[in-house]
Amino acid sequence: MKIEIAIIIAIAAVGVGVFLGSLLRSKLGSSKIANAEKTAKDIVDNAKREADSVLKEADLQAKDTVLKAKSVWEDEVREVRREIQSQEKRLQQKEENLDRKSDQLDDRDRDLQRREQSLRDKEANLAEKQQEAEGLVKEQRASLEKISGMSSEEARKMLVESMESEARHDAAKLIKQIEEEAQETADKKAKNILALSIQRYAGDYVAEKSVSVVPLPNDEMKGRIIGREGRNIRAIEAATGIDLIIDDTPEAVIISGFNPVRREVARLSLEKLIADGRIHPSRIEEVVKKSEQEVDESIREAGEQATFDVGVHGIHAEVMKLVGRLRYRTSYGQNVLQHSLEVSFLCGIMA
Repeated sequence: MKIEIAIIIAIAAVGVGVFLGSLLRSKLGSSKIANAEKTAKDIVDNAKREADSVLKEADLQAKDTVLKAKSVWEDEVREVRREIQSQEKRLQQKEENLDRKSDQLDDRDRDLQRREQSLRDKEANLAEKQQEAEGLVKEQRASLEKISGMSSEEARKMLVESMESEARHDAAKLIKQIEEEAQETADKKAKNILALSIQRYAGDYVAEKSVSVVPLPNDEMKGRIIGREGRNIRAIEAATGIDLIIDDTPEAVIISGFNPVRREVARLSLEKLIADGRIHPSRIEEVVKKSEQEVDESIREAGEQATFDVGVHGIHAEVMKLVGRLRYRTSYGQNVLQHSLEVSFLCGIMA
């Protein structure tokens, strides 16, 4: 009996132990799940907060970028509008000047027509007076023949001498008057022709200076142009015969020289060296030689084009080259070749 009771008690203890173990495992698992869910929720909340912060920052940056772009665009639009207004103002001034010149030419033309009509009237009046004089001569001839009894030949001779003296006097006065009016008319016609010729010529006036400016991609390029201990800049100046001025001017080098052809060679050479990036004495000499050949070709083409424009052919090649060199010469700030073409064109119109 005791053994049975012990077995029952053991079985009950095992059951209670199993029950308590199961209950303990259940409580322990629920706590871990709750902790995991809380941790997951915290992670999600933090992620949402960070995402909202990133979105807000991106939105602010986008708005700032849009505002800056809009400001730049508005500045560019204002600049374009100012340039358009300036061009419209210049065009309006040119139109007003042309209108004034046209009115002046119309007034001169009307005045010239009035003077020409006055000359025609005077010529007609002179012809009429000549007819009257011839009638008077006939009348005086008849009267003299009756009064003096002179022969017709004698009377005619005396009358002719008298009328000849008077006619010479009147003719001298009339000739002088006509010459003065013709001189005045010729002066006005010449001025009118010159004004019309200038208006018909649409050439541009370009003032040139004794310096050229070459832009640089950055200020670091100045050091490369100067070179170690100034070797590169000395090589450029020796090869081109001009002076390079490298000062505080941002991203620019100034080429100074009174020979415009050499200055052009230096400008082309420097631009090629900057674009190529290889700047050293041997490379400088090579580039300068190529630039000199290009300038010589440009001079030849300018001479050929100038002679073609004015219609002159059969010119010696050396003379044509000298004409082309005028492209790089200036006189009182004006390009000599352009000025020569203008004079040729105006002379052709007035001829």
